[in-house]
Amino acid sequence: MDPKERQQETKVKIKHVCAAPRERVFRAWTEAKNLGVWFHPSRDYTTVISQLDLKVGGKLRVEMHHKNGAIHTIYGVFKTIRPFEKLAFTWSYDPGGMESLVTLEFRDLGASTEIDLLHENLPNLEEREKHKQGWLGCLEQLDQYLA
Repeated sequence: MDPKERQQETKVKIKHVCAAPRERVFRAWTEAKNLGVWFHPSRDYTTVISQLDLKVGGKLRVEMHHKNGAIHTIYGVFKTIRPFEKLAFTWSYDPGGMESLVTLEFRDLGASTEIDLLHENLPNLEEREKHKQGWLGCLEQLDQYLA
């Protein structure tokens, strides 16, 4: 497999439209009180935002608690913050472990907002598919939160 094919295999790309203005959607992603309400792949989870330091180099720590007792912790560092336009952060399950990168672009459509989500540098096809399903679930939860 050539490097370009390998790169595509380890990316998740999703285009999603939310029925809310861009500023509100951006704040849903960047304010702990909002993010904790919806940022999980299904209603079987609750989310605790234990750290969200919204500045370039600032840290993010998210704990998704499943009803069966499992806890999935995500560690990240903010790389890009352009209010209401773009957000990028690293994504890792272990502090200092293998990192992937999540980039979100927010396009103003008036009463709604288009999100271009790119999650890249995932380790393999299996992880890409797991993350794709997780992101689709999170976006569904976001839509419910914004409704």
